[in-house]
Amino acid sequence: MILMKKKKGSLVGLIRGLLLPAVAAAVLLFFAAALNSLDDDRETESLRQLEEALRRSCVSCYSAEGIYPPDLEYLKKHYGIQINDKKYTVHYSAFAENLMPDITVLENSK
Repeated sequence: MILMKKKKGSLVGLIRGLLLPAVAAAVLLFFAAALNSLDDDRETESLRQLEEALRRSCVSCYSAEGIYPPDLEYLKKHYGIQINDKKYTVHYSAFAENLMPDITVLENSK
């Protein structure tokens, strides 16, 4: 009977010894995945906000001056647009003074 308790106790100890590190590793893995997801969402939102700010500045320019900005430098100089050129590439294509420019913001590879 004493022999049975010892085997049962060592089995419980073995399960605890394996289960605790496995649970801790799973929690750390889920935490890392959640942080990665938050970082991706933040990057996507930052890109969206830059594109929206560019479009709003174009509309502001058109309403104030009667023309859309001829180029991106005009927006930077006269409307305070700031772009992190290391992080984003902006394609700005103006067709005519009275047509909204085509604006595309892309994230540079890391």
